[in-house]
Amino acid sequence: MAKIILQGHILVPENELLEIKSALLIHSALTQAEAGCIIFEVNQDAEQACKFYVYEEFINKAAFDFHQARVKQSDWGKQTQNVSRHYQVKKVD
Repeated sequence: MAKIILQGHILVPENELLEIKSALLIHSALTQAEAGCIIFEVNQDAEQACKFYVYEEFINKAAFDFHQARVKQSDWGKQTQNVSRHYQVKKVD
């Protein structure tokens, strides 16, 4: 089975930055605890405080789909509805 990689960045509205950074701690812990998560990294840009680089790897499409469904129903999903997402998703054998 092919693993799934999501890579890109998010842009956070400046007035929501502190709230999003706080929520990211919980979101990261929950994602890293998912059975199919291999890597989950989110790093704030050193020069643009509202830009965060995202890199995720999941063991397969089912694990990635589970993650996406969980996120939509989570507090993170609700708190980040104003975040602009710029991702590429690819399968890697």
